[in-house]
Amino acid sequence: MRRMDAEIDSFSVTMEAMGKKARAAAAALAKQPATARDAALREAAAALRLAAPEILAANAQDMANFKGSSAFGDRLLLNTARVEAMAKGLEEVADLPDPLARTLAEWTRPNGLRISRVAQPIGVLGMVYESRPNVGADASAIAIKSGNAIILRGGSESFHSAQAIQKAMAAGLKAAGLPEDAVQVPATTDRQFVAAMLGAVGHIDLIIPRGGKGLVERVQREARVPVLSHAEGLNHTYIHQAADPEMARSVLANAKMRRPGVCGATETLLIDASIAPALLPVLVKDLAALGCAFKADERARGICPELPAAEAKDFDTEWQDAVLNIALVDGPETALAHVVTHGSEHTEAIITQDEQVAEAYLAACPAAVTLWNASTQFCDGGEFGFGAEIGIATGHIHARGPIGPEQLTTFRYLVRGTGQVRP
Repeated sequence: MRRMDAEIDSFSVTMEAMGKKARAAAAALAKQPATARDAALREAAAALRLAAPEILAANAQDMANFKGSSAFGDRLLLNTARVEAMAKGLEEVADLPDPLARTLAEWTRPNGLRISRVAQPIGVLGMVYESRPNVGADASAIAIKSGNAIILRGGSESFHSAQAIQKAMAAGLKAAGLPEDAVQVPATTDRQFVAAMLGAVGHIDLIIPRGGKGLVERVQREARVPVLSHAEGLNHTYIHQAADPEMARSVLANAKMRRPGVCGATETLLIDASIAPALLPVLVKDLAALGCAFKADERARGICPELPAAEAKDFDTEWQDAVLNIALVDGPETALAHVVTHGSEHTEAIITQDEQVAEAYLAACPAAVTLWNASTQFCDGGEFGFGAEIGIATGHIHARGPIGPEQLTTFRYLVRGTGQVRP
């Protein structure tokens, strides 16, 4: 017990030292004009491209040690195109409007006081994430753009990749004359460092978990600092009876199989019983040809008896793999009831040519992102025009959906007077 306590204390000391550096870096970033922060992102993009051989070599080391599923491995894998995509993402973030140059509201009181609500950085962000190395670059870019410092703790499976990416980000900051400590990565994979982050009151202002259900639940349970949660993606695509069949085929195939391991992938197909006899066999054939497996409810198996039977827990499972749950429903209200019961308020989609039904579904669906006639895999900061994202927030406080630079700001008040005193 004493040895474990000593290890925890050691990580807390390391976290405190990193936190102090991050706090100083955040204060410096907040004073910088947008041109300086944007220059750092462009320099970092150049550094990523220059360091591509080292980044890919580090990733190859991580891949050699990896022993998980192929879908999870795809999330971990980097290649030349993905490194270039990271660099382009940084440049796209740099091109966005300055999230700090915003007056959110202003008004004048009867006594003549002029009050303004203006945007400001949150301060120091702590991010705990799993598997996808590009998350480190995306999160760093959004933090820098919004004037925040960030401490990144990636999963042990991406340790070497994360170190190499952070080195390039630090090089970009240094080249632009900004503090390298604005982006830090601990030199450890020990889970006790996560515990130190979760207890870092005064050093971290906001914790952002991005990963599986177990990670998010641990952070929510143990954190002593505010949490911006990224829940699992228990997403549904609902095919309404007025759907265009060819559109439904195309959108569902993309929503499930484009990258089945990402959090925006569809995990459950809901289809109206009135069109299922004609359309469901076609959808199953399309997806099976792409390598998808299935878990179907009793009504779906009545149409396609070859499908494996779903257990109750399957509809509450984020597969992050080429597995699709299937359930028949009897219209939008039944579909929404299923979504409310089994969904995670991440991303939902409806496929229909009936505008009235679609608009009612969009209004009633509780998800952070709901799409009409589009793939759930569009739930992505880059696709929303944010350049990148730090995660998909599914809570009900502060921010929801893809988190870009604007969502990583808070506000303060400026009050201008002419000598007023309070009676």
